[in-house]
Amino acid sequence: MAEAPVNLRSEASEQPAAVRPVVLVGLMGAGKSCVGRMLAKNLDLPFRDSDEEVEKAAGCSIPDIFEMYGEPAFRDCEKRVIQRMLDEGPAIIATGGGAFMDPDTRAAIHEKGTSVWLRVAPEVLHKRTRKSKGRPLLQNGDPLETLRKLADVRYPVYGEADIIVESGDEGAESTVAKVLAVLRSAETGTN
Repeated sequence: MAEAPVNLRSEASEQPAAVRPVVLVGLMGAGKSCVGRMLAKNLDLPFRDSDEEVEKAAGCSIPDIFEMYGEPAFRDCEKRVIQRMLDEGPAIIATGGGAFMDPDTRAAIHEKGTSVWLRVAPEVLHKRTRKSKGRPLLQNGDPLETLRKLADVRYPVYGEADIIVESGDEGAESTVAKVLAVLRSAETGTN
């Protein structure tokens, strides 16, 4: 059965998306930062990137955090940073690929924000990320296989997002238009 390109959860909060943070989730390379910046500009909201905020808080890069302290320390810092960003009010927030996997972070996002999963096939993600050196989880073995395994584990959890937007090889502008359309329909109560 084909899935609709955009899906809104029926139990989403009654608070309109415009007064809640919009939180972008998805695997690395899904376009969360690029789409997020464009959404923020379209909606006249601040843009925040959890990875950038984690690096500021830690005083070093994410690859360095992974190397020096390990993934658990990174995830703990990420959780605290996202909680802070959610408390700062309306904004577009791009999260790291593993952030939504944490049950506490996911619950906070559901309580205080509107989550949007940018769903992209692993093969497309591989094309987008294959030259990137700043993605610690893709530095070992076969990056495409790693992305497929991550998708197998994470996509069922990402499916708990309030909104699901399919994205592929089209440009970021197309994905932004899809997200804007569903956010606006959520605000007006039309689907």
